[in-house]
Amino acid sequence: MPELPEVETVRLGLERQLVGFTVERVSVLRERAVAHPADPEAFCRALEGTQVGLWQRRGKYLLASLSRDGEPAGMWGVHLRMTGQFLWLEDEREPCSHTRVRIHDRHGHELRFVDTRSFGQMWWIPAGMEASEVMRGLSRLGPEPFSAAFNATYLQQRLKGSQRPIKNALLDQALVAGIGNIYADESLFAAGIDPHTPSGRLGLTQLNRLQQAVVQVLKTSIGAGGTTFSDFRDLSGTNGNYGGMAWVYRRGGQPCRTCETPIQRERLGGRGTHWCPSCQH
Repeated sequence: MPELPEVETVRLGLERQLVGFTVERVSVLRERAVAHPADPEAFCRALEGTQVGLWQRRGKYLLASLSRDGEPAGMWGVHLRMTGQFLWLEDEREPCSHTRVRIHDRHGHELRFVDTRSFGQMWWIPAGMEASEVMRGLSRLGPEPFSAAFNATYLQQRLKGSQRPIKNALLDQALVAGIGNIYADESLFAAGIDPHTPSGRLGLTQLNRLQQAVVQVLKTSIGAGGTTFSDFRDLSGTNGNYGGMAWVYRRGGQPCRTCETPIQRERLGGRGTHWCPSCQH
């Protein structure tokens, strides 16, 4: 599943590409791609004739403001889920079998939503409503990793007494929004923390290292355009570059880039987990 860096890369691409984009027509090729309204045709009518404004990201969700004739026309929400991706097309092309939603402007340009696994979703939020009233998952999210609210003291308070492995805790979107399997492994390596460590046993100094590692790892990946490990592509169809920079993720059995100890891999909480037993203790 695309994680925060991949979703942020998509957000930046959408914001650059869709400046002044006015929706001429919308075609929904797979009904389940639209979560709200229940009628996909209503979704199409809601977006048609609107101008797409600024995009924002909350965790792994994307939200765009919409206007019609200068007046607010609600918001457009998106979650890529496992394999969703946007493609920007300058000219008409036949859609592939995995195309779920097509959005055209009056100049013949197309923003195409392609999703192999078909878990991605879109929402239209009417003007005057909070996004969380329609996109229920938003209300369950913890703070953004780049926000002041995500700090060592916050982590200590939330994890106090917990026996849950810290790797599992980092995957909890209610603790911190946007982190998935790749960047949990990478952040724990950067912080020098064993992923099996019970969360409540981590001291303030360790949690401070972890908070700083999360921020740095995510910033590095955003700068690299995300990672290819999750079959991620940006609007032009280009792979992310972080995969070749990974310290531990998907490097099981290979030598640690720091100490040359073989990287370990096992399933922890149902997820593949990678760590260096020498550097992380």
